[in-house]
Amino acid sequence: MLSNRCVRLSTFRKASHSYQHVARAAFSSTSPCQSYDDTIGNLKIGKDTRVIFQGFTGRQATANAQESIAWGTKIVGGVRPGKSGEHLGLPVLPTVKAAMDELKPDATGIYVAAHQAVGAIEEAIEAEIPLIVVVAEHIPLHDMLRVHSILKTQSKSRLVGANAPGIISSIGHCRIGFQPLPCFLEGHVGVVAKSGTLSYETVGGLTRAGVGQSLVISVGGDVIAGTDFVDALKLFENDDETQGIIMCGELGGRAEEEAAAWIKDYHKRTKDPKPIAALIGGIHARPRTVMGHAGAWSAPGESSAAQKYKILEDAGVTMVNHPAKFGNVMKGLLANSGRLVDTPQKSAASQSRGFHTLRRLPRSSPTSTQSQQRRGLHLRADQATALLAKSGFTVTPSPSTPISESRLLSMTVDRSARSPCIIASPTANPDTIYQRSRHFPFDYRNGPTQSEMSAILAHAELDAVPPAVKAQAANLILKLFDLFKAEEGVALTVNVAVSPSGDGIEIFNPDFSFDDAAFRSTKRHPELHAMRDLSVEDPVEVSAEQHGIVYWKLSTPDDKSANVGTLVNGAGLAMNTVDALADLGGKAANFLDTGGKATSETVKQSFELILQDPRVKVIFVNIFGGLTLGDMIARGVVLAFKELNMPVPVVVRIRGTNEKEGQKIIAESGLDLFAFDDFEDAARKVMELAEKGMKG
Repeated sequence: MLSNRCVRLSTFRKASHSYQHVARAAFSSTSPCQSYDDTIGNLKIGKDTRVIFQGFTGRQATANAQESIAWGTKIVGGVRPGKSGEHLGLPVLPTVKAAMDELKPDATGIYVAAHQAVGAIEEAIEAEIPLIVVVAEHIPLHDMLRVHSILKTQSKSRLVGANAPGIISSIGHCRIGFQPLPCFLEGHVGVVAKSGTLSYETVGGLTRAGVGQSLVISVGGDVIAGTDFVDALKLFENDDETQGIIMCGELGGRAEEEAAAWIKDYHKRTKDPKPIAALIGGIHARPRTVMGHAGAWSAPGESSAAQKYKILEDAGVTMVNHPAKFGNVMKGLLANSGRLVDTPQKSAASQSRGFHTLRRLPRSSPTSTQSQQRRGLHLRADQATALLAKSGFTVTPSPSTPISESRLLSMTVDRSARSPCIIASPTANPDTIYQRSRHFPFDYRNGPTQSEMSAILAHAELDAVPPAVKAQAANLILKLFDLFKAEEGVALTVNVAVSPSGDGIEIFNPDFSFDDAAFRSTKRHPELHAMRDLSVEDPVEVSAEQHGIVYWKLSTPDDKSANVGTLVNGAGLAMNTVDALADLGGKAANFLDTGGKATSETVKQSFELILQDPRVKVIFVNIFGGLTLGDMIARGVVLAFKELNMPVPVVVRIRGTNEKEGQKIIAESGLDLFAFDDFEDAARKVMELAEKGMKG
């Protein structure tokens, strides 16, 4: 049975873990009971944090544990279901509860496959482990909705992830995740990011500028995250070790807007606020497309990435367009604020030069007005119509009501509430949905209450219609939720209007998406996913998917100005590469995320995909070597270049682990390859070669 006991975080393990106690005390409450929000202090990890691993004896967990222990992380043991013993000289327990009782951990890192992860999370919550870090990708969305419905009932455990590289304290040498350790430097800048690769680039840029980090939290790129930007900002505000703050956001959800509102309030109530800088990825993302991360898509009425950029800037945040700029920017902000500026452990003079600190406003990007973004399985309109028919609803192929006079209802996910919601708008006019739509979250287990239903109908201006019409609209919402839950939907969107006769509703423009992770990770709903129509999809994009690569064309074939092929490891960095290239006057023909697996084989496959676009005159490889070493990546590029007899030049920027070795391999290859360290230098070379290719 899960415990719902109310506890004071300020008294939690205070005798043996003083490092965490300071932060947790800042979130203690005099109220008789606490909630999930009061577990924010559990994020404050450090040298005294006791860590266990679930899936401890697995290959990846073993390698990660060895590296983390050598760095200084206090790993005290782990769990292997049903087994006891010893591993790496540390105890192995058969259950998380046994590990909690015997080892007294402050945190657990869950290193199991996606289909096992939810059970592991629930076991950790039941054992009341204070911090739970989940790195697995492709955990089904509805499994996580169930997890969050549990988390809301307790006040002991805080979740980071899923689909996140984890959390790391540079000061305390505590790593729970798989961040590349050579990039980190002890210091006083806190970082929170959706994207793992953007967080690595950010940390690398800070370290190169001689600016160390206090705590780096990667919240993950899934639709809903256990910890969000505002949670991290609250922690950083109360953390004396953190003197400056950096955020890396992207399109999708409202977390960045909520962070901007929090920052505005923080500036009003604080005499000497800590400086904050931020970046937003996905400004030039392809509309109606999931950009690599499961959560990188916008629901109806949500802000575009460009709008988020402006909202944060208006809140007083210093904005940059590439993570390598954060180093010099934050150094300047800290100096101007009179706050502590780090003295690096090693001279920054040995590091290559950073970026210019000039901030550039992004080019305008259209507001997200489509009924939903494409994620996983996206049904054709006739297939969505058939599903509605099974629930007793008829779709009108040619509605009598103009779109401007119809309503929009979307059964989807409220990422902030970490629950399902209905997005309602009294108009489906794409020009005004952003201003008039509103989220109505409700409990995943029970569906919308009567009062919540009344609020939805009132906002959609369906409360004053005849009783029969109102009843039909309410029934439609309930049936959409039933379908959403039963078939594991992501977004089920319809337009609704009162019929001309006034005695019912018309339903039209159904737009349905379902979670592909539910099928890929657990093989649920095979009949539904068998409905996928590959004939309407781009064959090159489908081929990329079969290789585990995310590849999207970014413009129509007749747009010859899109002549740069991009190859990047990591969705966040891939989005940012497209954006930053555009700011310098270039135009990418594609988005390509190798998925963090930039091996020689994936590089070759990626080149083959990119070269199928005849517009491409040059390929820009932008890789941050984390788990994959820079020299190994460089050898893969050289091998692929030779095997494919590349018809276009390739510009390679390698940063991160073994970056110098990788750059040397490229420079000395004798091939039509160009090695760079600085992004802007590399991008300008890309544009020079693209222009030359167009003339040739």
